[in-house]
Amino acid sequence: MMYLEMALLLYLIVAAVTVFLRQRLLDAVIIYASYSVVLSAVWLLLLAPDLAITEAAVATGISGVLFFVVLKRIQAMDAEHSLDEEV
Repeated sequence: MMYLEMALLLYLIVAAVTVFLRQRLLDAVIIYASYSVVLSAVWLLLLAPDLAITEAAVATGISGVLFFVVLKRIQAMDAEHSLDEEV
């Protein structure tokens, strides 16, 4: 069990750094959502199901959807997609 916890914590560190370094906003939002899912699993392993449910509902659900809606509203995804097609 300890190896699983260490692997998940290592993933959290890598995901946090990757979100910071990504150029494309859509990629950063997707990695952020996966970070939240893994953090929910960590809370479950630490026997804190109330925090796991809150993390899954708020961080993964509401924040993830909110980020996607904001990216769509400011048309950042369309701009990044058109830049990718030009290259």
